[in-house]
Amino acid sequence: MLLHLPKPLHPLVSVVLVSELHIKNTEVWKQFSTNFYTISLKNNIRSKVKYGQQYYDFDTGTMTFTAPKQVQSVEIDNAINYNDNAGTGYVLMFHPDFLGKHPLATTITNYGFFSYSLNESLHLSEKEENNIVEIFQKIQIEYQHIDRHTQDVILSLIDVLLNLSNRFYERQFITRKAVNNDLLSKIDYLLKTYFEQEQALNSGLPTVTYLAEQLNVSARYLSDMLRSFTGQSTQQFIHNKLIEKAKEELSTTNLSVSEIAYQLGFEHPQSFSKFFKNKTNESPLKFRQSFN
Repeated sequence: MLLHLPKPLHPLVSVVLVSELHIKNTEVWKQFSTNFYTISLKNNIRSKVKYGQQYYDFDTGTMTFTAPKQVQSVEIDNAINYNDNAGTGYVLMFHPDFLGKHPLATTITNYGFFSYSLNESLHLSEKEENNIVEIFQKIQIEYQHIDRHTQDVILSLIDVLLNLSNRFYERQFITRKAVNNDLLSKIDYLLKTYFEQEQALNSGLPTVTYLAEQLNVSARYLSDMLRSFTGQSTQQFIHNKLIEKAKEELSTTNLSVSEIAYQLGFEHPQSFSKFFKNKTNESPLKFRQSFN
């Protein structure tokens, strides 16, 4: 009703053309969430979607992914009236119940892009877009005749769609190497400043959330980007920086192990010693003694 769409042919999965979407009540779209997953391929969109504090203006072919219960909002161009369409492309919507006992019910949580902000959308080449459109169209055709095979066939197609999206995102991390290298430099700077200005004394250990907020990216996107470039998640990256800083303090200062622990953000020296030994296979004191 809100998008003025006809009744779906299948109660749990549907593919709609973006050109068929019509905004009927703009007030409703100021803040909303859905109970289903959406995978969208959109072009020439005349509205801005907001997820969290991020906006993305869908002017060219991009893919976005949202999971159930994610809060979003849409800002409608005042020049658009009820009879205007929302652009071109496809939107796949499927309810979590549609996944049933299929392996995808578990593995779908592994696809980080469902947690990305909208400004971290997937940008497709013409060839990639054609591949994605073909899958959307196959899904649309498949639920025209519902039988005992319909669900398995559609879930297989969704599985392919997600795997291709994963591949294309990995390609995007590589092709945006300059941007991501800049992001890596900023992470190094943030962590260096965090320790030098003794923020850890007041705020504790640096967190993934802290870095993501400072860099204005989603936590999941940051970890996926880092893993693509360094083979490490954000948490592992932070831990390695902690060890580097700890080794520096142990080898170049006369601070006690307890003082170094508090300086790095650990609440208890014992926690620091255990962390250091787990990462280096030796205690902080033994490491220091190797320099004396």
